[in-house]
Order: sequence, then structure tokens, then C-alpha cells
Amino acid sequence: MEEPAFQITQLVRRPVIGSEGRKIRVRTNYFEVTRMQETNISHYDVTITPVVPPRLNWKVFDRFVEQNQQALGYTKPVFDGKKNMFSPKLLPFRQAATFDVELEEDNAPVTSRRPPRRFNIRIRKTDRDIILEELFLFLEAKGRMTNNCEMAIMAMDVIISHKISTKYPTVRRSFYTPKITQPLTGGLEAWQGYYQSARPTMRGIMMINIDLSATAFYESGALVQLVSKILENRSYNQLRSGLSESDHEKVEVIIRNLKIMDNHRAGNRRRFKIEGLTPTPASHTMFVMGDGSQIDVKTYFQNTYNRRLEFPLLPCVVVRRNVYLPIEFCDVIQGQRYMRKLDEDQISKMMDFTRQNPTVRANKIREGLEILNYRGNEYLQQFGMSISNDMTTVDARILPTPVIQYHPSSREHHVTPKDGVWNLRDKKVATGATLGSWSILVFLNDVRLPENVITAFVRELVNTCQDTGMNIPNRRPPIVRANLQGNTEESLKQAWLKAGNAAKAQPQLIICVLPNKGPKLYGEIKRVGETVIGVATQCVQSGPVKTPKKQYCANVCLKMNVKLGGMNSFISPSLIPFISDRPTILIGADVSHPPPGDNRKPSFAALSGSMDAKASRYAASIRAQTSRYEIIEDLANMVKELLKTFYQTCGRKPDRILFYRDGISEGQFGTVLQNEINAIRAACQALEHTYRPTITFVVVQKRHHTRFFPIDRRETDRSGNCLPGTVVDSDITHPFEFDFYLQSHAGLLGTSRPAHYHVLYDENGFNSDSLQTLSYNLCYIYVRCTRAVSLVPPVYYAHLITNRARLHSREESEGGEITFGVVKQELQRVMYFA
Repeated sequence: MEEPAFQITQLVRRPVIGSEGRKIRVRTNYFEVTRMQETNISHYDVTITPVVPPRLNWKVFDRFVEQNQQALGYTKPVFDGKKNMFSPKLLPFRQAATFDVELEEDNAPVTSRRPPRRFNIRIRKTDRDIILEELFLFLEAKGRMTNNCEMAIMAMDVIISHKISTKYPTVRRSFYTPKITQPLTGGLEAWQGYYQSARPTMRGIMMINIDLSATAFYESGALVQLVSKILENRSYNQLRSGLSESDHEKVEVIIRNLKIMDNHRAGNRRRFKIEGLTPTPASHTMFVMGDGSQIDVKTYFQNTYNRRLEFPLLPCVVVRRNVYLPIEFCDVIQGQRYMRKLDEDQISKMMDFTRQNPTVRANKIREGLEILNYRGNEYLQQFGMSISNDMTTVDARILPTPVIQYHPSSREHHVTPKDGVWNLRDKKVATGATLGSWSILVFLNDVRLPENVITAFVRELVNTCQDTGMNIPNRRPPIVRANLQGNTEESLKQAWLKAGNAAKAQPQLIICVLPNKGPKLYGEIKRVGETVIGVATQCVQSGPVKTPKKQYCANVCLKMNVKLGGMNSFISPSLIPFISDRPTILIGADVSHPPPGDNRKPSFAALSGSMDAKASRYAASIRAQTSRYEIIEDLANMVKELLKTFYQTCGRKPDRILFYRDGISEGQFGTVLQNEINAIRAACQALEHTYRPTITFVVVQKRHHTRFFPIDRRETDRSGNCLPGTVVDSDITHPFEFDFYLQSHAGLLGTSRPAHYHVLYDENGFNSDSLQTLSYNLCYIYVRCTRAVSLVPPVYYAHLITNRARLHSREESEGGEITFGVVKQELQRVMYFA
């Protein structure tokens, strides 16, 4: 008989804050709310008709407030741009009222006689006020997080953002300003913005988290210039000859729904939204005049406005039914966000734009405070709010660096990393795999990559692998050439056969040499290797193959070794007693979703589970599931798979489960915890009715805006960031739940982002020090590199597995059925995803 699903009514309370490590102080991008009103906040529902976008809603609302001060009791309520309005006191009309608002068109031409737009605003009092006393009790750890507390925090977010939202483009809690921009490719530019959010903290006070933000906007100005940039800076001379079919399609997709103004009539400009492009150029696009006669667009503009088209062979933009404008007579309106996925080059430029070292980032955040101008904000003053202009200084600790162990025969088999980094010199992997049956598959011809160059690379790779502790009896694997435009599946099968025939043994590995970082070829290699043939593949770039360096070969060796079942390194069992004392499985979980706008492809859920007492080897479990659904639908069966594999590998079922869950927002904590804890329990019970290991469930978040800034220069790494092992579990953390921030990695570029760990459920009795130290130590045994990583490896691997799962799916035809390949049994127990 199954146990009933149990209800979790409260998340884990924080034990005593940690004491392990060296104490320091750091600054953080939190700003204290020094004063708040104590009386209740009145909450109203707002309905604006006709329905318009939030940006226009704010303008309509501001006009309504301006025109109806008496009816509003001379207060200035705040508005979230959608539905919610908050007032510092009850308004005179009590329950409900309706108002008419007139709004003149922005940039309306002087000569235009178009009447103002009319709107109707209905304001209705909600059932209850926001009782701030409940929020104060929660902050003092005397009350729980109620719906009322959530509404109070939401109201604070609206209060601090209302004024800025009426001035600048806003996306959720961020606003963007054209003051600091950088061009991207394809007619886009990056705008710097600022994120702000009200956060309850352990200090018993509210704080405002302020950070830099950035997103892509269309470049404003001449539309013809934008078209030129979309087509990779096509010259005007080339544009004069018109667009090819593919160019026409590319431009139309990117500019559809873009807002423009015409520019062919001085002082009388109108706004439009682009619905598409005409299939024919302006010189051949016909429309019917008022008198019933037909005329082409080019002739019409020549006759009516004495404007001769410079680009008569470009199509026109369609702005309404049978209303066409030549591209050259249109200007793109500023401040329009680009909503599609950026390409690789645009992402790279965006990363360059957003990457600032801690000192620069801290200074820019302070500059943002000048734009926000909390002290001069009349809305904050109305609600009795004051916010400090100084970054908060908090207590932190630097946890001790763990000792990493390699094979005892290494010249240096114990290593203590410095600043989170070490190298493989004089070290041999803890357990070296044997590679006997393998081949090299080269996706370049003899001219671009001659045979002797490949042979030299293989020699260097084999020597490095042998020096690093792998055993490679077959030093001369067969080399197979593949046609880039050919059938990748057939090429891999050919390489598989050659490997097996040469070694007279089951093939273990195919090394694929790629001409560039083309994601399509890489994805097809992984799909075929892992779901069709059942062989591990290792991709390398042709550049490093031409000039092989020992460091590169060593990094490739680390990946090869674990794909073949080896173990690279481990941490002394005495430093991870939770794992080494009793059979324990670590499980990392993640769900990845298709890109925005893609509603056909599924989401993928993945688990990675540790398979030994050193937590150095992992197995994977994957499922495709309902698109954009965050809860893992088949979690019970996925956990059962990993528990079975653990038993088959170790000979015992785990006594304890430590489950690290990625990708959950705070609003989803309760739902995910309730569903997923019951699924984990169900998995255990399905194996044996009396089997009940103790479970700890920890959420790991990286998508947050908390940053740390060193105060003492001696407490920084080479990048100017806080040292690896910096942990903060007081001051800015939850008022009473068990959470902490851990910056476990060394910075490379920009400002490091700490991981936020939040314990939702704990049957294992962790205290602050034990969980923080364990999580930090684990970050040193990520198999792909010799540096501490930014979050615990089980979660990192789960993330890699979901990305790999996406490569395993394919569309049978354009718009056809999507099939999902299953990883072959022989690979499921090794780290094929490394």
C-alpha cells in the first residue's frame, strides 16, 4: 500500500549562521530602505479601455492622475502598467469610479487636426488593504510569508519603479536608457539599463537590490539604413538593385511589427506599424487611387510629393491594408526592444558590453542611483519611503580551500589550489581509462588539413593522455575523411567500423575534427554517436589540431577519460564526510526550455546522479516533457533509474539523498517542492516498500542580481573579484529561512555572480557550515577543467545533459514531427555529456 503524499507547510528554518572560514567584510549591491509608512496601503484594480501596451498605459494613467487630482484626494497613486494601482491612503470615491481620459498623440504634427485619443479608466477597490504590519512581523521572523506580505513587496516594487517606467522602456523589473549604448550587428544596439527589486532581508528590514542590466534594441533612424545592416552592411549601390528572395524574407521577418514614422512630408509625420513587405518593388507595386485609377508607388510619390525614389527596386512596407510606404521614406522610432533570439556574433558583442570588473560595475550602479533619484521621487515621499544611497556592507567568510587528490603515482598527488585554479603538471588522473578501439574522423579535406598534421596531433594527444595516466595501447588509430556536405551519420558509422576492424574490439571513441564552431555539425555528431551508434565522441577544432599544445591536449584528455569511465580527481573523504561516511547519492536536476517564440519543441528535464563514494562519477537520466513546464513530470521514474544504477555500481542503495535543483524561481518553491519531494519518495518506495532514505532538497539559483564587491584589495583574485570560497549567510539573506550565497569560483572577466543556495527541505540535519563547506568542496571536482566552478557539479552536469538532449531531437521535415533520440544503454552509465 502506498504512503499518502505528505504536505510541506513550511520551508526549513535557518540553523545558526556559519562560522567556518576567515571572516571579512564585503560590499553588496543592496540599498537599505531606511523608512517606510506604517499605515496600510490601499490596493485598486485598474481597467483601461481600449487595450493598449503597458508603455502607453502608463501615459494614459499619468494623464488620468494629472486631470483628476481632486477626485484622488490630491494623492498620486502608482501603477504597474497592467492592472494594479496602489495608494498611500483610501481614495475619496471609496469602492469604484470611472473616468474619461484624453491623450494627445506623441510627436503629433502641428498641421494635423487629428483629435486626441479617448480612453476610459475604471478604478475598483480590491477586497482588502495591504496590511504592512504583517510584512514587519515577517521581517522580524515572527510571522510567515503570507499573500499579504507578497502584495506588500510587490507594491514596493511598483512604488520604486513607477516614475522611471513612465520615462524609459521597461521590461519587468529593469528599465533601459539610450544614454549608454553599443552597436551590435544586424541593425541592433545594446542599451544599458538598471534592475531594481525590493527584497526582505535577515536584518529585519527591506532593501533594494540594484544592478546593471542590458538588452537589445533596434537602431533608430532611417529604415533603409537598418535594412542595409540586416543584410550585413549591404552598400546602398547594392540595395538599389533590389532584394533577392532570401534577402526579402530575412528583412521581412526582422522588421515585422516595427514602429516607424514617415518622413516625406516636413512637419506632418505619422506613426505606423509595419505589417510586412510588398512582394514587388516600389516601381511595380500598384494601388487604386480615389478616382478608381491605378498607379504604382514610385510614380505616386513623384507626382504627389515631388519626391523621386532613390531605391525604386526595393519593396515597400505595408502599414495598413493597401497602404504602402517606400522604405526610404520611413524612420525607425527609438526605444523598440528586439524580442528574437540573438545570433552568436550579437551575443558575443552583448557579453563584451555587459562585462565590467567589480570596480567599474559598482561605479555604474552608483551612477544608476542618480538616474533613479530616490530622494527626489515624489511617489516614494507619498508612501513615506526613504532609501539609502550607500551600498550595504555585509559580513562574509572565506571558506578553506580543499585538497584535491590524484593517482598516488603522480609526482604531485595532493594539490591545494591557489585562487581556485591549478594545473595537471606532474599529476595523473585518479583512475585512468584504457582506450584501445578508436578512430579519427576529419571533416576537412587533405589540402586544408594534411595527413601528417593530423598524425602529429594524434601523437601529441596520445603522449599527453599517457602522461596523464590513461592507457592507450593503440597509438595509431585509423583516420577517416568525411565530406562536410555529406551524410554525417554514414561518416560516423564508417569511422566506427574502421575503429572496430583495426582494433578487433568494440569501438570506444571517435574523435571528430571540425572545421569551425558550426553548431549544426556538432549537434548531428552528438545525436548520431549517442542515440544511433552508441559510441562516445570527442570534438576538437581544426585550429588547435594544426598547432597542438599540451594544455589543450590535457583538457581534451580530461573529457576523454570520463567518457570512457575513468575518474579524474577526487577530494579527500575526510573533507566530504556526508558522502564518504555512508552510501549517499548526489542528484542534480534541471529543466531547459525552447527559445522564446518556439512553442512546438518540448522542454527537457535531466538528472545527474553520483555513482561512487567520492562523488566523482555521474550517470544521467533525461526526459522530454510538456513545453515550458517547470516541474519535472516523470521525476519518480528518473530518480528510480539513478537509484538502480547506484545499486548496480556500488552494491548498496543510498542511505541519503542530497538533491540540488536548478532553475526554480522563488514563486515556484512551494509547488516544486511539494511535487518533487513526493516524486522522490515514490521512486524509493517503488524499489522497496520500506526503503526510505533521508532527503535534503536544495534549490541553486544563478539568475539573480546579487553581486559582491571586495573592500580590501588584498582580499581579491586576479580579476578584482572576491576570492573563491566567499560565503554570505546573513544580512541580505532571507529573514529566517536556510539560504546562503557562495562565490565558489575564480573570476575571469567581469564581475563574478555567486550561486544562491536555498534549502527547502532537510531530513539530514545539515548545519550552515556542513552544507556550505560540502557545496564549496564539490565545486573543485568538476571533470572538465582544473579550476573551481561557479555551482555544484551535479547541477552543472544536469544543465549539460539538457543541452545535449536538445541535440538528440530532430525535425523529420520543415514543420513536421519532432523525434527524440534515446541515449544508448552502454553510454548511460558514463559521462558521455562531459
